[in-house]
Amino acid sequence: MFKTFIEVETFFKKRSEFGIKPGLERIHSLLDKAGNPEKKMKAVHVAGTNGKGSTASFLIDGLVANGYKTGFFTSPSFSGLTGHIYINKEPISEGAFISLLNQLLPAIELLDEQDMHPTEFEIITVLAIMHLAEQAEISVIETGMGGRFDTTNCFEPILSIITNVSIDHASFLGSTVVDIAEHKAGIIKHNRPVIAGEMKDEAFAVIREEATGKSAPIFHIGEEFQYRKTWPDSFIWTSGGKSYDVKLGMSGVHQMHNASLAIAGFALLDEEGVLIDMEKAVKALAETAVPGRFEKVHSNPDIILDGAHNPDGIRSFTKTAKAFAEGKSSKVVFSAFRDKDISSMLEQLKEEFNHIVLVPFDHPRALSIEEEKKLAEKYNLELKTDWHSVVDEMIEEKEASCMFITGSLNFILRVREYILSKHD
Repeated sequence: MFKTFIEVETFFKKRSEFGIKPGLERIHSLLDKAGNPEKKMKAVHVAGTNGKGSTASFLIDGLVANGYKTGFFTSPSFSGLTGHIYINKEPISEGAFISLLNQLLPAIELLDEQDMHPTEFEIITVLAIMHLAEQAEISVIETGMGGRFDTTNCFEPILSIITNVSIDHASFLGSTVVDIAEHKAGIIKHNRPVIAGEMKDEAFAVIREEATGKSAPIFHIGEEFQYRKTWPDSFIWTSGGKSYDVKLGMSGVHQMHNASLAIAGFALLDEEGVLIDMEKAVKALAETAVPGRFEKVHSNPDIILDGAHNPDGIRSFTKTAKAFAEGKSSKVVFSAFRDKDISSMLEQLKEEFNHIVLVPFDHPRALSIEEEKKLAEKYNLELKTDWHSVVDEMIEEKEASCMFITGSLNFILRVREYILSKHD
């Protein structure tokens, strides 16, 4: 049994040796031994290559504004183990986390004895479901990777949302948008509505076929509902005869897209019996902010963090960054996992920015210094071996400029912690 959170952290660090193991057998075994809390949980399931974290955050703010005690399960965490599980935007306490883990420990040990070894993420997912089933009136569950065989695909949602489909995690999900759409479509459930964001026709065809086969009503952006930009941070959302003027606190047209999905979600939840005051929900979107998603963490100079970790993410980042930095000098610091489409990302960055700095960071999947040297030479980029010193130099910059740090969410998490710790 665990008594301190340090013991818990040590347990999960050791647990990470089991890595990523797609499949649902282990989590269903854990949930069964935990008394099937997923059957008590009322939740929305959100998947997508990009935008699922922002879409989930918009949903949560609208639900909280409507007075619902709202749960959230997210990955990756920006604040340790407790940062995966929230109620009304407050993370679970260390004490509650320890208590839940102690309840689940006999089931974990039993599966270990059977050589079924639940992974770190599977255990955290079950702890989240146990907590949210008891503490939240409604929850938003964000997939980890994919959908069909993702650990979170273990409950019956009120509705599903698929934000978009593009190439990412190719070694696990496949190398085409059709392959990846097959995975994302797996969160669609029988007779449960699904909202689909902007995506290529061949990807949407997969989503539509899955929905049709499961008699799941489908609501596609651009068809059943639309959005139209009116100002840099405002848009009009319409569906049928309904229309809402929406103002956002987050930058970028891609966030208008994500917020539009959330608004469609509010409308469907209201139809499903989760009563929503749409005006309250829409107004709340102006206050939504997501760590590491075009997040300003320093002023004079402006330092912006954005976890753009695949080509589509970089495309959205460059559009937003270019508008934000208009008239100012700018610099981009980039680092990513080696299993990503690095070439495509760097080519896009080179089109928009003159000053790009590559840096390594400590992670088994991260680019090595040798790999980064080759990329720096190939694309004529600056290479620095210590990202901490690069950030320190950014903070000391005196002239009016915009500093952007982008790439892997794991990298962004580390940079964010470092910058915010220097402000304390």
